[in-house]
Amino acid sequence: MARYVGKAFTLIELLVVISIIAILMALLTPALSAAKAQARSVVCKNNLRELALANLLYANENSGHFVAAASDIDTSNGGLHRWHGVRENANEPFDPTKGPLATYLGDGDIEQCPTMVRFVKGQSWNINFEQGCGGYGYNATFIGSRLWQKHTSSSYRNTTKIMEVSNTASTLMFADCAMANKHGANTYIQEYSFIQQPFHLSGAVAQPSWGYASPSIHFRHRSRANLAWVDGHVDSQVMAKFDGKNVYGVKSSDFNIGWLTPLDNSLYDLN
Repeated sequence: MARYVGKAFTLIELLVVISIIAILMALLTPALSAAKAQARSVVCKNNLRELALANLLYANENSGHFVAAASDIDTSNGGLHRWHGVRENANEPFDPTKGPLATYLGDGDIEQCPTMVRFVKGQSWNINFEQGCGGYGYNATFIGSRLWQKHTSSSYRNTTKIMEVSNTASTLMFADCAMANKHGANTYIQEYSFIQQPFHLSGAVAQPSWGYASPSIHFRHRSRANLAWVDGHVDSQVMAKFDGKNVYGVKSSDFNIGWLTPLDNSLYDLN
């Protein structure tokens, strides 16, 4: 009986097939990477939308006042209460399930931004003083306090009312945030739960002559930052050009941390 012998691949044919597969992989990998990044950004936007809605619900049940950003930050305990959680001592992460917005969130928790950011983990208060906020920051000066009016202890506990915001669609509430910091020779990124406007205030007046503050908006989604506005809508924007160093002596733009355009307080204040 005759036996059929199948035709075998030659070495050249195998090399051609492998080369074609390699080329296809090279072509598809960037597209897959972009798709994954886009999916993470969509999840992040949903997280921010949920935070904005929670704060609007909070205001609705608290005579129009938004949640306080840091009600005890001016006290001697180092700050145990934030908009996103509570902690027993300053060296622990904040517990988001005990925060003032917990009852207004779907699962009672601050969701983590899904983009993998190498935030410093653990450590003492002076290295990692805002751990537990999920990578998101709040417009503390203009929405989560009354520091825009005057700088007193009561300004941290009394917050802005929604009716005081002139243009809710162009006033920031929440954003992707982080802070570039330095401890000894080590430079790192830490979680940071506040949006810092470009210019410090004296009373209710911005002071450009004092120089820029330390930026905290983190453009982590393929060089874009996701933002939630007071009216509840969410979008993303690119970083303004800014090469200055922050209060820790770190060039924030090296870590994709900066500000929006324009480089003034107009997107943060109530006007």
